[in-house]
Amino acid sequence: MVMTNTTATAADLSLTSVTLEVADVEAADRFYRAFGVNEYVHTRASEAHSSGFRGFTLALTVSGPATVDGFFRAAVDAGATVLKPAVKGFWGYSGVVQAPDGTIWKIATSEKKDNGPATREVDDVVLLIGVEDVKATRQFYVDRGLSVAKSFGGKYAEFAAGRYSPVKLALYKRRALAKDLGVPVDGTGSHRIVLGGTTDTFTDPDGFAWEAAASLATTPS
Repeated sequence: MVMTNTTATAADLSLTSVTLEVADVEAADRFYRAFGVNEYVHTRASEAHSSGFRGFTLALTVSGPATVDGFFRAAVDAGATVLKPAVKGFWGYSGVVQAPDGTIWKIATSEKKDNGPATREVDDVVLLIGVEDVKATRQFYVDRGLSVAKSFGGKYAEFAAGRYSPVKLALYKRRALAKDLGVPVDGTGSHRIVLGGTTDTFTDPDGFAWEAAASLATTPS
């Protein structure tokens, strides 16, 4: 399928923060500092029921396999559970871990060999949410002002990051996302994530909640 690209334009809606709802804020903050991704997420306390797949992953794109391994080891040493060990694949090199708070993280590079030493630098962070209908949810966000940066028909869509967006937003079929992460697709209850935006509070077609960034009572990790 042919990939389409569009030039980013000024958007009414912009993803400005990602807040993870966790049972133990202090423990979660310690984990994210040790993992090395605390600048990309906030945390806040929540006892909302959640079981099984929460319908999303946070994905780190880095420079090479050695850097993937470094982040992977840091996460595991800090208490993460390995869902998929870091290995070479068709698209590069990647691994998947689950944080103690339940959030799933994928660490990946398109490179299969290292072209330099390992670093602790992250090239991109993508919030990939699993949806039932990529085209419908993509249009929902376009109508709210987001610009599509990449699109593979009804399989995948990625939106252009805003000027102050530390994390990109992308859409993937829920079942395909669960398969990629190595987890069962079933899940109930809260997604345990809140997206901070530049517009008013709303909920998208797949139940992901957005709040005005200024109203989010968050703790930087």
